[in-house]
Amino acid sequence: MAIHPIWDQFPTIQKELTETQKIMLSSVKIRNKEMTEALQLFFKSGGKLLRPAYFLLFSKFGEAPNGKRRFQYAASLEILHAATLVHDDIIDESPVRRDLPSIQALYGKDIAVYAGDFLFTVYFQLLSGASKDLSTLERNSVNMRKILIGELDQLHLKNNPNITIKQYLQHIQGKTAQLFQLSCYEGAHFANTSKRVQLIAQRIGYNIGMAFQILDDVLDYSSTEEDFHKPVLEDIKNGNYTLPLIYAIKENPDYFSILNDNRDLTDDEITYIVKGIQTFGGIEKASKLAERYTNKALSEINKLPNIPEKEIILTVTTKLLHRND
Repeated sequence: MAIHPIWDQFPTIQKELTETQKIMLSSVKIRNKEMTEALQLFFKSGGKLLRPAYFLLFSKFGEAPNGKRRFQYAASLEILHAATLVHDDIIDESPVRRDLPSIQALYGKDIAVYAGDFLFTVYFQLLSGASKDLSTLERNSVNMRKILIGELDQLHLKNNPNITIKQYLQHIQGKTAQLFQLSCYEGAHFANTSKRVQLIAQRIGYNIGMAFQILDDVLDYSSTEEDFHKPVLEDIKNGNYTLPLIYAIKENPDYFSILNDNRDLTDDEITYIVKGIQTFGGIEKASKLAERYTNKALSEINKLPNIPEKEIILTVTTKLLHRND
C-alpha cells in the first residue's frame, strides 16, 4: 500500500500515514465482502491523505498521547472525507474517482449509498475510541453538520447562473475548508497545545481549504479545448458553477445567457462556455483569490513554534497550493 509521493521526502510522517491507512483498511472489514472490497479499493486508490497528515503534523506541537489512539483519530478524518466523496459521486453520477471507477460505477448506487452511510458510522466509532472527551465528539458532530450543510448548499445552487461569489465561498467553506480546519485544529487540541497554537492551526486549516478548493476549480478550466479534464465536463453538465465561471458571468452575463435555459448542454455549448471563462478573466480572477488564501495560510504557518514539523507543514502547503495539475 504505497503512500502518495508527496510524502516521500518525509519518512516519519510517511510511516505514520502507513499506520493510519492500516487502521482505515481494517475498520471497513465486515461480513459483506462486496462492501469490504469496494471500500478497501477506494482507500488503496492513491489519495494524498492530506487531512490525517495535517492532524498528525499539528499533534507534534504539544504532548499527544502515544500509541494507537493518535492514528485512530487521523484515520477517522480521512474516513469522514471518504464518506462525503462517495455520496458526491452518487449525486453527480460520476464514473471516476482518483483515476479509477467510482464505487457507484463499479457496484451500483445501492451499494454506494450504503458504503457512504457505513463510513459515517466508522468515523464516529474511530473517533470515540481515540478520544474519551465528550466535548471532542460534540465538536466533531458540529463540524460534520457544517460539512453536510455545505454539500446541501451546493445542491441548492445547482443550475443557478445567478449564484454569487459570497454563496460560492460559503458552500466551499462547508464542503472543503471545514474538514481541513477541523484536521489542523484537532491535531493541535489532541496534543494539548496552547490556545494560541490551536487558533493558529484553525486559521491555517481554513485558509488551506479555501485555497485548495478554489485552485481545484481553476485547474478544471485551465486546460486547452483539446485537453479538457473530465471534471470540467461533469461540473458544467451537473450544473455546479464554480468561481471562474461566476467571475466570468459577472463580467459579461449576456455571453452566458445560454445557462438560463436550465437544460442539458451539448459538448459544443460547454466548449463555448469554457472559452468565455477564459476570455472574460474568470480563471485569472479566481487564481488571484486562491493566491490570497494561500498567502494567508503561509503567513499563519510562520507564526507556529519552530519545530521540524513547522517546516514540513510549510513545504507541503506551498507545494499543494502552487500546483499546476
